[in-house]
This record gives sequence, structure tokens and C-alpha cells, in this order.
Amino acid sequence: MPGSGWSTGAAAVTGGELVYHRTGGVGPALVLSHGLTDNGLCWSRFAAAMAGDFDVIMIDARGHGGSARPSAGGIDDPARDLGEVIAGLGLENPIVMGHSVGARATAAYANAHPGKVRQVILEDPVFLPLIDDEAAAARRARFGSQVARFQTMSEADILAMGRKDSPGWHDDDFPAWATAKRQVDPEAFPHYTTPWQQEVDRIDAPTLIVHGEPRLGSLITPSIADEARALNRNIRTIEIPGAGHNVRRENFVGVLTAVRAFLRP
Repeated sequence: MPGSGWSTGAAAVTGGELVYHRTGGVGPALVLSHGLTDNGLCWSRFAAAMAGDFDVIMIDARGHGGSARPSAGGIDDPARDLGEVIAGLGLENPIVMGHSVGARATAAYANAHPGKVRQVILEDPVFLPLIDDEAAAARRARFGSQVARFQTMSEADILAMGRKDSPGWHDDDFPAWATAKRQVDPEAFPHYTTPWQQEVDRIDAPTLIVHGEPRLGSLITPSIADEARALNRNIRTIEIPGAGHNVRRENFVGVLTAVRAFLRP
């Protein structure tokens, strides 16, 4: 849940504004980008653990939380959105971290802006092969149906579903997660036209990919981890045991330990 003294604001981006939540403090800026159907405050537990040493900024991505809706008939660029928020807040050389599709946006931003970020952390990024238009349309349709289902459910019902499906999550992970499910736009499903390899090959900052176990649902297989490291010598990878795609929710201590060790001066 939001901590005492945290603030909420909005930053201008192309076609609207993105909402952000900020812990404040005198430490380096740590910018967090969430996954699909989440919102910025889904990082609350992690942000609270990091707030003593960092100025943590949690962004509601376009089509999520209180942020602008996706552009009508257009293809939005999450990496551009991230860059516009960073510029709008006057953040210099921030640490950037993202989960899932937020990790993909984080990687693309860092890749396109050499010298602009201090360190990069990617939590189980969507590093998957491109798919054809027919398959993409089918995925968008399934996503739209999922969002429509959320809209028919009360927040209490969503909470109950989450607790049943993910009994290992901490209690603090559920409130923002449930709220976010009723905020997401059905048009927020990402559309990738660039191979993931072209979004990591020029990152010039130290980069850590934190992923779970493929048998538990992690998107990062040993071969993908090997390929990422081979593409860019700045990339390190670490598998967190007992976790799948929602790595920090399924092994919070493991992720926190790995991230703190990576960020240690």
C-alpha cells in the first residue's frame, strides 16, 4: 500500500498524461514500469523496501491506472512514454526497472538512449518471438475478453480470485493488483514489430535480467538468457528459485536481495 509521504502527480506525454507515484527522498531516482493489467502502485511493497535509499517513481502505463488511454487507431510507444516521463520529471541518469511488458519498454528505452540511464533491471521481460497478424489479433481478442470479464466483477470478487489463484503472494500485493484490473483499457495489449534482440543489443548501462523458473511460468528460458548475454556483454541474468513470471511476488526476498546486490556501489 502507498507509504506515508508518497506523492502522486501526472507527467505530459504524447497525446495525454501519465500518472506517477513517488516516494521522494534524496537517493538516486529508481523508475518502475509495471506489467500488463497492473498499475504503478502494484510496485508498492517493493518501493517501500527501496524507499530508504532511492527516490522511487512508479508509473501508470498508458491504458492503465489513471493514465491516458491508448491512442485511437494508432500504435503507442511505451518506450517513448517512459522517456517523456523521465524528461518531464527532470530525472538525470535514473535507474530504470520494469516487469513483463514494462521490462520490454524499459529495455527499449535504455537501448535507444545510450548514456541516459545508470543501471537497468528487467524482471521477466517479454522476450518472445514476433508473431504474425492473425496470431496477434487472436491474442488481442483474448485480452479484450479478459478485460471485459474484469469489468463485470467487483473489486472484492477480483481480490478473492487473486487470493485463490496466487496463495503464495503477500497480502500487500493484492489491493493495487485488484484495483488495477478494473482500470485497464481493452486496447492496452502491446503490439511488437521489432525483435526483442534489437531492443537490448545497444544498452550501454549495467543490466540485470531477474527471472523465474520456466517450469513455473517464467518467460526467460536458459537459451533466451544465454542469447541475451551473448548479444550484450553488459547484461547479467539471475534465476530466482520458486518463482515464475511474477518473480518479485513469488519470491520477494530473492528479488530484493538480487536487486540490492546489483545496485550496491
